[in-house]
Amino acid sequence: MPSLSRCLLAAALAAPAVVSAQATVPISNVRDTTRFAPFRMIGNVFYVGSQGIASFLVTTPSGHILVDTGFRPTAEQVLQNIATLGFKPADVKIMLSTHAHFDHVAGHALVKATTGAKVYASAEDALLLESGGAKDFRFGSEITFEPVKVDHILRDGEAVTLGGTTLVAHITPGHTKGNTAWTMKVSEGGKTYDAIVAPSMSINPGVKLVNYAPYPEIARDYQRSFEFLDTLKPDVFLGPHAGFFDMDAKAKQQRDGATTNPFIDPVGFKRYVAGYRKSFEAQLKAEGGCQGGGKPGCQALIP
Repeated sequence: MPSLSRCLLAAALAAPAVVSAQATVPISNVRDTTRFAPFRMIGNVFYVGSQGIASFLVTTPSGHILVDTGFRPTAEQVLQNIATLGFKPADVKIMLSTHAHFDHVAGHALVKATTGAKVYASAEDALLLESGGAKDFRFGSEITFEPVKVDHILRDGEAVTLGGTTLVAHITPGHTKGNTAWTMKVSEGGKTYDAIVAPSMSINPGVKLVNYAPYPEIARDYQRSFEFLDTLKPDVFLGPHAGFFDMDAKAKQQRDGATTNPFIDPVGFKRYVAGYRKSFEAQLKAEGGCQGGGKPGCQALIP
């Protein structure tokens, strides 16, 4: 007798296959496409990503919201993980993303074709999704993926609600121009917590902060994004890369019966933001840029 999860997955994958128009997505870290057993993190939030690249399933009585799909091979794992948890992939109604880089959204086209979910994205990241990454300021000429149609353009601060659960989009440009943080409320043990799926705040190799023609406003955007993130005080800290929030270690603590949910980690979020802000400021200084008031020899002034 086939298991429920296998039946669900077989039904999900019976949808027409996506014909790939890309073949230039590099995978340099085996963890990024190695399957990780899916599990409930907190409340109605489940981990369905790989060992290295995070994907989150937010379940509701009216269908589910999926945040990020990873690489194209990872998307197949995401669908399998959803089914393994006992949910129907076809019940995924909305697909969101933290940012439209190939390692987080190359699987969108397959998941959309399989589930029929609507893709929501910020205006700038929608350009990347619909161009298959070709319009990305850093990787557009090097790395592409299967394009996917965006069904809804998100505004900064917009609430996405399904089945009584609301995620709020906070556009935090820098890593991509449409980089997005997601905040929500999660409930567990009779308590309600503020949760965040943090945006990527690193600076990719080859990206400059001063006199950078592909994105002249990049330093100012990064600074404003850091300033916004500094105002947040989430209890639950998640992010697009498993390593950002120590997923492996916390999942093990949870399996071992930790008395407090390890994903409740406000200090970890503050440490994450502070660490990348320090790296940003160091690179800005090294390139001759500065923050605040005018300084002699400053090439790029961020007011």
